[in-house]
Amino acid sequence: MFIDILLAFFCALSFLPLTTGYCAYSYGRSFWLWFALGCVLPIVSFFILFALLYRKEMDRGEQLLAEAKALLAAAEARARGVEIPDQD
Repeated sequence: MFIDILLAFFCALSFLPLTTGYCAYSYGRSFWLWFALGCVLPIVSFFILFALLYRKEMDRGEQLLAEAKALLAAAEARARGVEIPDQD
């Protein structure tokens, strides 16, 4: 019984660091760094990561870069003869 409670407690505690690490990794940041920060400062690290990602997404230069990458991918696909549906 005690081991079950301990395992449930460990799973609950590891949820936020795993989420923080996964979000960081999906945006090109270090999984292990953000996982460790999530273990040490669970809620604070999640909000810090959220603020960093929000700032990156709202940066006009990053938005233009994403649009340019989408245009280049569409042009490359058209050059190869692959039909891409409009994303508008």
